[in-house]
Order: sequence, then structure tokens, then C-alpha cells
Amino acid sequence: MHNAERIARLAPTVFTEFTLLAQKSGAVNLGQGFPDFDGPEEVKEAAIEAIRAGQNQYAAGPGAPSLRRAIADHSLRFYGQSIDPDTMVTVTSGATEALFDALLALVNPGDEVVLFEPFYDSYLAGIELAGGVAKLVTLRPPDALHPNQFCFDEAELRAAFSAKTKLFLLNTPNNPTGKVFTRSELEQIAALCEEHDVVALSDEVYEHLVYVPAQHVRLATLPGMAKRTITVSSAGKTFALTGWKIGWAIGPKDLRGAVQSVHQYVTFATSSPMQAAVARALSLDDKFFASLRVEYARRRDLLGAALNAAGLTTQPCDGAYFLLADPSSARTESGEPFPGDFEFCRYLTETIKVAAIPVSAFLSPAGAKAAKPLARFAFCKRDETLLEASRRLANLVHLR
Repeated sequence: MHNAERIARLAPTVFTEFTLLAQKSGAVNLGQGFPDFDGPEEVKEAAIEAIRAGQNQYAAGPGAPSLRRAIADHSLRFYGQSIDPDTMVTVTSGATEALFDALLALVNPGDEVVLFEPFYDSYLAGIELAGGVAKLVTLRPPDALHPNQFCFDEAELRAAFSAKTKLFLLNTPNNPTGKVFTRSELEQIAALCEEHDVVALSDEVYEHLVYVPAQHVRLATLPGMAKRTITVSSAGKTFALTGWKIGWAIGPKDLRGAVQSVHQYVTFATSSPMQAAVARALSLDDKFFASLRVEYARRRDLLGAALNAAGLTTQPCDGAYFLLADPSSARTESGEPFPGDFEFCRYLTETIKVAAIPVSAFLSPAGAKAAKPLARFAFCKRDETLLEASRRLANLVHLR
């Protein structure tokens, strides 16, 4: 074998398997989290205008000045956070690049990174490629004591920090759980980061997809956190333009400089015309951002009703655009319960012809063994898509 040892533990992403399975089966794909509709027309027109105006060569490595200014304006407008666009922002080819840049820039072999599970699957890969050690804290599904959201145990979180902890990796609003961390929870996290002198890497790509009454709080705005937080976000989720791959990292000069030092050798710069268009997008009026909360909540409820009617119990979703459903009541055609969420999601995709993603793919092996099976459904889809999925999901009723 000629492969580097560092990739030995990197299994193919779960999305590869289920996307191919959905295509082969002709399934309605509620697995991958990309909209099947386009973003605002004026934003697309801004990209076309930039192309026609000749903005087709390399952008500045840290990002086009117009976009960096727009990111700074957006931070002040929505969070009251004042940032210097010249020294505190790096534009990347999607949020995933920003996260990998930060992990490679800050984590040495043997350093520990604390994060919650379930986690977006690229996090563990990034930590392992950097040589870090993941220290996992469980987000537990709602129960009788906490009926409204996924929760963590404060003592378990505290125990995960040690003298080896270098980084805390947060995702709020959270994929796959739909959890929006409360100010009180973020204050607990911030206190531990300060106590152990730990940098926080906060993935906030779903920052505008938050549903009443939940509110998104940017971790970097908490007392003492501005100096130790890298905030990552992107245009893809907010503006339904995931294929453009425009993300960014915001942080104090030293931390942003570390991200920039890796970024310059990874992609150097990202798409010039798309950066110009995203600068326009970030300046859209308040009505656009308010409408996201209403429209996505409506889609959530439409899909949730279909899942409930099919006998699947859904978990609360306060943010992002995924619903988790418990398949324990579903049965195979022979009347047996499904042995796990992978088996259920494969059956759902191949036979019911609605694709979902097994949540155990977002867990460590130990976490997957202990957790109850759940399936993740994306509701960032047109009404026609969700209604067709609803029609097909009704066939699950006959299996109970």
C-alpha cells in the first residue's frame, strides 16, 4: 500500500452511499442537506454581472475586499459584533475548508479537541488529519426531564477538558440534531474555555435558520470569548446556494492569521464572481432574513406531519433544516423491527423510495452502540418534493 497512514481511518462518507442508493432507487432524496430550489434572483444576477464585468481572475487570497466588508457589516448588523474586515476575516471555499484550515492551523498531534456528538461527519476527519484526539460529549435526545431539546450533562462536559485540551468545536444551530444552544449553555462552554485557556471553533452556518422562539447567540459575543473564538459561516445554507462554496472564518488577528496561513496553501483564493454576489446577498433587507424563519418552519412542520402520520416520532427541531425521526415503531415486511438505523434507512430508500441518513453515521462507534436509532430527514426542499415524500412515507403505515 502506498497510501499515507493518516487516511487509514477515513471511511467513505455516508452521503456517498445514500446518494448513490437514492439515484439507483429513484428515491426522493431527503438525505443530503442541499435545497432543490435556487436562492434569490438578484444574488444570481449579481454573479452574472460580476462575470460580465470581468471579475474572473484570482481574488485576493484573504477574500475580495467587498465581501470581507460585507461580512463585517453583517456581524455588526445582526450581532453587534465589530470586526476589522482587513485583519479578522478570511474567505474560504465553503465552511468545510474554513474548519479544516482552523484545525490544521491550531491542533498539534496529541492535542485534544472537545466536541459534542452527534457531530457533522467532517469534524472527526479534520481532527484526525490534524493528529488531534477527539473528546466526545453526548447530546442526549429529549426525555421526560428535558422534553424540548437535546441536552448535555455539565459534569460530563467539564470532565472532557484537561491540560491537553487545545480546542473546543461547537456547532450551533446543530446538524444533525436541530438543537440551538441557549445563552446559558454557551456561558457554561465559555467559562470552561476561559478556565482552560482553550480556543473555540464555532460552526454557525445555519445562523439564520432558527425558529421561534429559539434565538441564535454567536459564541464570540459572550464576555471574554472574542479573543479566543473563530466563527465559521457560509452563504450556502442561508441563501440556498450550496454549490457556490463560499464560506468564511472570523477571528481575532492572531487566530485569523493562523487560518489564513493554511488557507493560502489549500485553495489560495475562492471564486471571484461568487464572492461579489455573496457580498450583495449579505446586504439583503431584513424581510429576506425574517422570511427564512417562517418558510423553513413551515417546511419543517409539513415534513413532520408526514413522518408522524407514517408512525415515526420526530424530535424537536429549533434550527438548521433537518428533522430526526425514531424508526423503532417501523417493521420489516416480515414483521420484525429493524436492527438499526442503517438498515431502516436502506429499506426506506430502496423500498419506500424516500432517502434519509442514519444518525449513527454522526456518532463515534461507542456512541452509536449506546444511542437509540434515529433517521435524519432534510426539509430544505420544494413543497412538491415534500408532498411526494409524504405520499410515499404513507406506505410505512402498512408495515406496523
